[in-house]
Amino acid sequence: MKPYDFYFSTITGFCVAIVFAGFAEASQFDYLAWHLFWLFPMMSFLGLWICEILGKKFHFVHQAGKFFLVGAFSAIVDIKVYQFFAWGLAFLLAGSIISKCISFLVATAVKYGGNKIWVFQKKGRDGIKKEVIQFSFITLIGMIIDVFVFYCATTWLQPQNIPTHVWTEISIIIAALVAAIWNFLGYKFIVFKK
Repeated sequence: MKPYDFYFSTITGFCVAIVFAGFAEASQFDYLAWHLFWLFPMMSFLGLWICEILGKKFHFVHQAGKFFLVGAFSAIVDIKVYQFFAWGLAFLLAGSIISKCISFLVATAVKYGGNKIWVFQKKGRDGIKKEVIQFSFITLIGMIIDVFVFYCATTWLQPQNIPTHVWTEISIIIAALVAAIWNFLGYKFIVFKK
């Protein structure tokens, strides 16, 4: 495993632990929150290591593991940017949807860099205009899927026993996971195909 694989997987695990520690503290499992700060980085590293081993036989498995980590890191960016803009745009009627669109676009910029450089390792600037257009198209459809799932989850599926702010963060993660399926297939077979 390359050093930057270790560093990125560990940092991603730590960032994910920050969000999930907040979930744990808001629930009956608050006593477990601090364990997440060693458990998630270790799980991220071990998961990528296993994907690298399996990737020697099935290359897409290693790419999928890296894609998952880039997606997890982007989801954290998505959550934190959403929280910032939702707080700043609270006075607007559609502030939540506008904030979600902004957070999705910022997280997408992070995904583009991570996927191009780290996951699919596409180097060079040849055909970058076509690549950006394809990436934008795939991402636009991904954004529609992401925002639609987020809207449905926060509007129609609000569980009674989960605080609203926790459910909002969970909804962002659910939306990102659903959109990630579309994005991985689109990026692998259309945008960054070799």
